[in-house]
Formats: sequence, C-alpha cells, structure tokens
Amino acid sequence: MKEILTHLRIAVVATVVLAFLVSGIYPAIVWGVSQVVFNDKANGSLIVRDGKVVGSRLIGQSFTAERYFHPRPSAAGSGYDPSSSGGTNLGPTSSKLINGLPDDPATAETDESFAGVAQLVATYRKTNGLSAETPVPADAVTRSASGVDPHISLVNAQLQMSRVATARGLSPDAVRDAVERNTDARDLALFGEPRVNVLTLNLDLDGQK
Repeated sequence: MKEILTHLRIAVVATVVLAFLVSGIYPAIVWGVSQVVFNDKANGSLIVRDGKVVGSRLIGQSFTAERYFHPRPSAAGSGYDPSSSGGTNLGPTSSKLINGLPDDPATAETDESFAGVAQLVATYRKTNGLSAETPVPADAVTRSASGVDPHISLVNAQLQMSRVATARGLSPDAVRDAVERNTDARDLALFGEPRVNVLTLNLDLDGQK
C-alpha cells in the first residue's frame, strides 16, 4: 500500500509540475517574446486608422466600387466572410466552376446562382474597359482556397489601374506609385510571385488628396 501511495504521489507531483511548465510558463514565455519581437504579427497584423481597427493585412475585404481595386472572387459565406472561410471545392472539370449556375426563379429565396469563370471573365473585362482579346489573370476570376486572400497578382492590379485613376480623378502615375508601395516582393526574394495587398492599397488611395 505504501509503495502504491509513493507512486501515486510521484505521478500527481509530475502532472502538476508539467502542467505548470507546459500550460503556464512556456506559453507566457512565447507570448512575451512574440510581443517584443513580433508585436504586429502576433496581434493579427491589424491596420488602425484614426484610432480604429479597419482590418488586417492578412484578411481580405470586399470592394466593389469603381474607385477601389477589387479583390479576387470569394466563396467564403456571402463573400470574404472570415467566419465561413473556404473555397468552392469544385474541380477543374466542373461545369459549374466554368459555366456557373444561372438564377433559377424557383429557388430565388435560397439563391443557388453561382458565377462561373466565363461570367467572371466577361464582367472583369467590362468593368475595367478591356477588349475581348485581353488575357485575364487567373486570380481575377477564380476563388482562393481560404476565400479571404488579401492579395491579387501584380498583373491583376495593373489591369485595374486605369479604371481606378479615372474614378478618383488621379493621374495614372499616382495610382501606379500606390500599387508599387503596396506590392509585397517574393518571400526571401526567391519564393512565390510579387503580390498586391488590396486593403492597404485602397487605404493608401483613400489617404490621397
């Protein structure tokens, strides 16, 4: 009996000590280091304007007005809903993905319509005043896996510059400079492609007179 109690005491003490280390001290150290070394990233890369949080550099938002750069399409909820993050789960041979699902009056209340790549291409060209022969970048007409991708490709941004400049009454050079300021380079100068953060770009333009 005494031996059992000894083993039981050792097990309890070990559990308490490990719980204190793993659930208390270790998280506190990690939190403290992150707050000192990576404060912005550790707190969600939040963007603050006039004392108010307007978004995060890591989470995209929906923009539809002509004066704004538009993000890539989203399948997250009703569009760019972080609580419903996700993609379409449609494969490359899916007719729905390519041709979409038109409105059906019989299901108007449940809204089962879906804009396919073909419709998105036509809308993108019309919105940006492009000819029918102008190649459209893939990210402009396909949904991301998360549905809240904050970036668009540099080519996508360049094709929207003329529209935004006209809508805002800005010179093309001013808009081009804003795009360059909000373009993230390749990771470690090697991986991925340059990409433009839509939220920071639109906020940059809103701050211009």
